[in-house]
Amino acid sequence: MVLQSSLLGNTVSIGAGQRRRHHSNSTAPPVPIAFTCGNQTSPQPPKCPGTPGPPLPAGGPGPSCPDYFRYIHDDLRPWRDAGITREAVERARRHAYFRLVVVGGRAYVETYQRAYQTRDVFTQWGILQLIRRYPGRVPDLDIMFACDDPGQVRAADFPTPSEAPPVFRYCKDASTLDVVFPDWSFWGWPEVGIRPWTQMLEEVRQESERVRWPERQPYAFWKGNPEGYRIRHELLRCNPSNGQEWNARIFTQNWNHAIQNGFKDSRIPKQCIYRYKVYVEGNAWSVSEKYILACDSPVLFITTPFQDILSRGLIAGKHYWPINREHVCKSIKFAVNWGNEHPTQVQLIGEQGSRFVRDEMSMDYIYDYMLHLLTEYAKLLRYKPTVPEKAVEICTESMACPAQGLHRDCMMDSMERHVASFEPCTLPPPFTPEEAKEIAERETEVLRNVENMEG
Repeated sequence: MVLQSSLLGNTVSIGAGQRRRHHSNSTAPPVPIAFTCGNQTSPQPPKCPGTPGPPLPAGGPGPSCPDYFRYIHDDLRPWRDAGITREAVERARRHAYFRLVVVGGRAYVETYQRAYQTRDVFTQWGILQLIRRYPGRVPDLDIMFACDDPGQVRAADFPTPSEAPPVFRYCKDASTLDVVFPDWSFWGWPEVGIRPWTQMLEEVRQESERVRWPERQPYAFWKGNPEGYRIRHELLRCNPSNGQEWNARIFTQNWNHAIQNGFKDSRIPKQCIYRYKVYVEGNAWSVSEKYILACDSPVLFITTPFQDILSRGLIAGKHYWPINREHVCKSIKFAVNWGNEHPTQVQLIGEQGSRFVRDEMSMDYIYDYMLHLLTEYAKLLRYKPTVPEKAVEICTESMACPAQGLHRDCMMDSMERHVASFEPCTLPPPFTPEEAKEIAERETEVLRNVENMEG
């Protein structure tokens, strides 16, 4: 049985082919970005430095961005014709945790409510690093950001889409109009011991090379917190019980215990000892998605309605094996049995999924996604952003210098220290109706083929 015929059928992948990585044609030395905390004994955070310097002279256009960038056009489509008024942004306040305004390359934040742990802090930190990386490129803008999970702006509530309030958040589903933005953990999640994305990728790569796929345990693995999530409780039933073997090893994560022992039993790289990894949603999408995909182990992806920037770029049957959420255990058992009997084909899925997160979800592309999204959004503003009366200026120094422990480590590790010496990738056009239809049909065909294989 051939992978192409068994899962992908005869569908054609949109945007297939090799994409050039970011690189610089310049022979000039990289331009460092100043950073100093000044007097460490002062109780006050250091003042923010002057306006960022001018960008480097533009070179030739960058390579085309990955296809998931095209969803930027979809997210902003409600306001494409009418634009975004100050009143529309103000209406987003009831959803927002903070308002972020950029004026003249300087960032200001008005906080409405504290986010869980440091979601808001590291989201703001990421935007500050974007400003450092691409000085003079981030336009004046005014955004409302929600740091909770599911989308809240229901399309059904706005027969005229342009009247919907623009709300930035980490994920959405087909029924909501929220604008999807990279999640905070790309710059670190200190509360659970997760380093910034670049460092985590390297640790996972080393562990993947230490334990090759054929030597890994021939089961599907997941570890996390199931409390409050019906689909995760369904997954718990897939552990061996009453003589029934579902080919899954599912573990409950006790976060209090994990914190006390320094996450020694839950380090992400150490989870690469299983041949298969399971991805399952939580309250909405789960931050674990990108780490699960990075192991070179094929991911058994329980189908979900939630969309984040990563999942939009994944192709079922190429980057992951879809698992039917209506009969999770049966679907996992079949996938593992089939994969163990067809190791060449199933390893390819694992390798392609990992290559996607390493290459097309690199921090180069995360920053470019942010830059293009914020630039396209700013073009739609029908007013000139101004600094809110209660907003405070934030900068790399004001956030990193007072930080302590793992919070400071994550910031120092993810700090942009040089101005980008290359152009950002080039934003591709929106999907045509024909391309959107092809994507939907491709997904449907893969799911149907899997269903037929399971019998």
